[in-house]
Amino acid sequence: MGKKSSILVVDDEDALRTVLSNELSNEGYLVKSAGDGDEAVSELQKEGYDLILLDIKMPRMNGFEVLKFIKEHHPKSKVVMLTGFADLKNAIESKKLGADDFVSKPYDLVDLLTTIERVLAE
Repeated sequence: MGKKSSILVVDDEDALRTVLSNELSNEGYLVKSAGDGDEAVSELQKEGYDLILLDIKMPRMNGFEVLKFIKEHHPKSKVVMLTGFADLKNAIESKKLGADDFVSKPYDLVDLLTTIERVLAE
């Protein structure tokens, strides 16, 4: 495997963000995290990421707004939406806005890792 892929984990739930970041680091990814949309955008203004795991429901700036920012400024970055509301509407909306995939919370780690690997390989 060549260079490690970089992942930005964006979720307003601290515990989830921490667990996910640790799991991904253990898998060999370079991981940074952001607690909300504003933080994610300022992180993305500093550097690009191979993949962004993006929660939809966040205070202030939601996942859809961050997704639009990513597509505009980092079109090569892959985006996987995390949604606790596994309703079709959000999934369809995120796909329309350019997300590569979505995973519903609470997610199964193996499924999530499989999705990440598949999306990065596309």
